[in-house]
Amino acid sequence: MSETNHKEVTLKELAIKTNEWLSYLRSKWFIILIGCLCGVVLGYLYATYKKPKYVAASTFALEDANGGGSLGQMAGLASMVGIEIGSSGNGGVFQGDNLIELYKSRNMIQKSLLTEADFNGKKQLLIDRYLEFNNLKAKWAEHPILKNINFKVNKDEKLNRAQDSILGEVVKEIGKNNLVVTKPDKKLSILKVQVTSKDELFSKAFDDEIVKNVNEFYVQTKTKKSLQNVAILQHQTDSVKRELNGALAGMASLTDANPNPNPARQILKVPSQRRQVDAQANTAILTELVKNLEMSKVSQRKEMPLIQMIDAPVLPLTRLATTKTQGMVTGFFLAGFLMSVLLLVRRGFLLMIK
Repeated sequence: MSETNHKEVTLKELAIKTNEWLSYLRSKWFIILIGCLCGVVLGYLYATYKKPKYVAASTFALEDANGGGSLGQMAGLASMVGIEIGSSGNGGVFQGDNLIELYKSRNMIQKSLLTEADFNGKKQLLIDRYLEFNNLKAKWAEHPILKNINFKVNKDEKLNRAQDSILGEVVKEIGKNNLVVTKPDKKLSILKVQVTSKDELFSKAFDDEIVKNVNEFYVQTKTKKSLQNVAILQHQTDSVKRELNGALAGMASLTDANPNPNPARQILKVPSQRRQVDAQANTAILTELVKNLEMSKVSQRKEMPLIQMIDAPVLPLTRLATTKTQGMVTGFFLAGFLMSVLLLVRRGFLLMIK
């Protein structure tokens, strides 16, 4: 009984204390109201001067020829009953999350930033556009090194320390706050690339450029081995073809030089027979090489991943902005909450020091 009474008394004390604190807040309603009105004003000013952001989004599907097969079909059937079957490893290194991380790599972002795009008839590097709408160049007006920074370099020219430093910081900022790459459905090979910034034209241009660069790099990497194999076979085929043409030309030259050879002199037939043997051997080799070359080209076409664009960013882009009503309502409740917390903390502090 004593434990029960003790618990009941504790709950009653808690209820009484809670009621006391709420009564205290009600007694300070005028101060809280003033705080709420200040929050409304601040919310209105925030919504008025806060620059909107623009979202460019691209959605595309990747179809890898090596990713199918019987195992892929089995995995698809197994996933229907809740069983996960790992891939056989034919997908390569740029599959799933690896491909998402490729978009966030410095190489891809930097390459896109150093690309020139057309902004209302004005040719400009994306990095220059980024620095411009973020007012960074204006802040560097008095800096001895950064005020004349220029990112237009030749193809074989290396960036200097200042250029590398600025690009590194911009790449980090874009990867953290501007670029989002997601896979809406883990069971499907569909990627969504989203770029958000305060400049509408930059969002669209950067989204288009990074999707193009990553997709080109992806295709080149997937088909690199097959391209090398085709190039080697093509070189060998061309070499054998030249040798065959040389042997045939040699046979024709010997015939022209000695159109009526003496049948009694067999030695005269030797050069022609050698050329004929060379021509026959080269013909056999060329036949095999051509067959292997065509098979390699077919294999290369099969390995070529298909990238199908589903949605591309189109102007005008989606605009993200806080309306004045949203700012005022949010400011009202946020300021009221903060003012109430401040008053409660102040009362608690005064009770502690008494």
